[in-house]
Amino acid sequence: MSDHDRLDRQLDFLLEVDRLKQVFRRTWLLNLSRYENDAEHSWHLALAAALLTEHAAAEIDLGKVLEMALMHDLVEIDAGDTYAYDDVARQDQAERERRAAERIFGLLPADQGARTRRLWEEFEARHTPEARYATALDRLLPFLHNYHTQGKEWQAHGVTACQVLERMQPVAEGIPALWPRVERLLRDAVEKGYLRA
Repeated sequence: MSDHDRLDRQLDFLLEVDRLKQVFRRTWLLNLSRYENDAEHSWHLALAAALLTEHAAAEIDLGKVLEMALMHDLVEIDAGDTYAYDDVARQDQAERERRAAERIFGLLPADQGARTRRLWEEFEARHTPEARYATALDRLLPFLHNYHTQGKEWQAHGVTACQVLERMQPVAEGIPALWPRVERLLRDAVEKGYLRA
């Protein structure tokens, strides 16, 4: 592949992944004006990763975490955002996202496509300190949004405290220092009626 062809593929990829701005999540902006999109979430996740590194459960490669933060939701361009508490949609989520990863990461030159695919797979598997840290933040941010919007989305879907507690377990693994805060906010959400017991 010539340098010109390589650059063309990289630029085509960048144009394609701009579509992430059109994928909306089930997470309200704090001002309740609209849902956030996946690109906004990825930026917020990368910023949180850079700011909270000192609280990670283990020493991490921040550069790798930042790449994961920026790449982890690209598959949702094709697969869509699967709501965390939608058990029906989650049944085929892995297969939809696998197919999307093949297409989207396949747009890049082979070496970059393989590397980004590996990063995405590492994030999904959560076997490394970087993946556990990134996943903890990926779970924490929507939790904070739900809490600070008085459980608007939790209430719309009848989500229970047990469901949220289960969903939040990666925080205990990746950023144990934050776990007591999660538990406190969860109890408070139930007491305030943001979340069903």
